This record gives sequence, C-alpha cells and structure tokens, in this order.
Amino acid sequence: MRAIILAAGRGERLRPLTDTIPKPLIYAGRKRLIEYHLENLALAKITEVVINICYKVEDIVYALSDGKKYGVNITYSVEQPKALDTGGGILNALPLLGDDPFLVISADIWTDYSLTRLIPSAHDLGNFLAHLILVPNPEHHAQGDFGLKDQLVTNDEDERFTYANMGIYSPALFKDCREKVFALAPLLRRAIAQQKVSGELHIGKWTDVGTIERLNALKKELWKG
Repeated sequence: MRAIILAAGRGERLRPLTDTIPKPLIYAGRKRLIEYHLENLALAKITEVVINICYKVEDIVYALSDGKKYGVNITYSVEQPKALDTGGGILNALPLLGDDPFLVISADIWTDYSLTRLIPSAHDLGNFLAHLILVPNPEHHAQGDFGLKDQLVTNDEDERFTYANMGIYSPALFKDCREKVFALAPLLRRAIAQQKVSGELHIGKWTDVGTIERLNALKKELWKG
C-alpha cells in the first residue's frame, strides 16, 4: 500500500511562523510535524510515500530528501503555481499512487493512532470508496463533520464526529472528477450519501495543528511526555 501526505497548504492561521517555515516542517516536541507521519508509516511498513507540496517547495525537499533517513521512499507531487486543494491534490497525485487503495493523511495533524490498523481496511475496502478515521469533536470544531452508525459513515445531523484527516481511499472515488482544483469534503459527502464510505472512531490522542495556540498546547504535551 502507498500513502500520500497532504502538505501543500500555506498555513495562513499559523502566521507569522509559516512566513519563513512551511507548516509540515514546524517542530512539535523533538520532531517536525511531518516526521511523525513518516516514522509511523515506516513502522507500519508503508514505505512508498507521496507528498504533495506547493509552498516553499525547495525547503521541504531539502529537509526530507528522498525519505531514506525515515525508512521510506518519498516521491513529490509538486503543485504550481498554486495549490489544488485537498481533492485536487489527491487527483493530481493519482498517477503516483497506483491502482490500489491508498492511505491519505494531512501533514498538519498529530495523533497516537497506529497506522498499522489501517492496513486491513485497505485490503477489505471492497465496494466502499473510502474508510475514514473519525475522532470526538474538539472544542474548535464542536459541530463535527459526519455521523457513524455500524461502521458506516453517514451525513446524519444527530451525533456527529470530526474527520481526523486520515483514511483509506480508493482511486475510484475520483474517477468522475473533472476539475483540477476542488475540496475533498463535497466528494466524500456524495459517496457517503451512496453508503460507500466506512469508518471507525478513534478515542485516543489527536490534534489538528491549525493555530499557534493548538501548536503550543501540543508542544507542551509532547515535551511533558
């Protein structure tokens, strides 16, 4: 199985830090954010990794190189002159990801979820188009994203959880996509309405490192641990 780390964003909410440092290379604890993912992928024996990049491309490539020091092989999907958003970024990278289901994870999250747990989901995707990891709603996203009933992700409004920005995706999810720049969420909602998306709830640690405040809170937790 291959993986793609979504790392093309500008990181506006983390300015002025991201004026000089691309978001994936920001330190949290003793490591850069993206290094946690690369090491966890290697532990799960997912060694073929695609990273989509747009902002400060040279800095990211220089820092991570070919990925050998992390135990993986990195291929870069460069988006220029502008980022293609979450859906467009994955669509653009599909030729690098192959024909089988692949893992998607955003560079700007931190979690203790073991990526090894996703490997059986990739092999058992069957007729589903995606398998999503959901988490309890954090304070900054109290409304949540999706429902979950009997391991089936729903668009129900009752009890909702937050999409953890990681999951397994089938290339078939993108087969009818024609636009180059588009968000992933509307595409997922259409597949969910067709009952084509499975999911699971992770109740462990998870952080969306989207603001300076949340970054500082994560740093404090990681240094303490």
